[in-house]
Amino acid sequence: MSHMFPPAPPVGTTMLPARPSADARALLALRRSASKHHLTEPGPSPDALDELLRVAARVPDHRKLSPWRFITFEGEARTAFGKHLARIHDANTPGAESRDILEAAGLPMRAPVVVAVISSPDRTHKTPVWEQELSAGAVCQNLLLAANAAGWGGVWLSEWMAFNPEVARLLGLTDDERIAGFIYLGTATMGCPERPRPDMSEKITRWAPPT
Repeated sequence: MSHMFPPAPPVGTTMLPARPSADARALLALRRSASKHHLTEPGPSPDALDELLRVAARVPDHRKLSPWRFITFEGEARTAFGKHLARIHDANTPGAESRDILEAAGLPMRAPVVVAVISSPDRTHKTPVWEQELSAGAVCQNLLLAANAAGWGGVWLSEWMAFNPEVARLLGLTDDERIAGFIYLGTATMGCPERPRPDMSEKITRWAPPT
């Protein structure tokens, strides 16, 4: 099969410290999430998804702990997961209306491929858990960028199911694990308007030593 990305070099290979690229600069400067309402087939094939996940995993990772993992939902697995979400939502929402239960069932169906990025820190390790969790967040962003570079739209969402203990048990999470986000991937049928961005002059402080 053809590959979208170059393979990883052998361990120990000296890597370039910088890779100037006009295309990469444009991708970063103009990055925009797709709408969760406008993702459709085709999505990444299983082989393409494996490539995307391999690239997504190339993130800063203090002491090489790989404190994250992936759970993918493809094909009919999305339908089965949605049925469980509907059951959990119904059981935990007194007076839930049928449309809300149907909406819960449809959450995984909003894109052809859904990836749950699981933050899986080693709390016994000397590397702070916060650093490990940040690495999981970097995986989410890297996955979006990799998908965009390969031609797919994507959006990073959490919503109620990312924080529900029954969903965590359903997905086999340990007590130390959390869902960093659900990444929805597919073909975007519509562009999204640019949204307001922060005034960077209010976000940047150039430190100077006190006098």
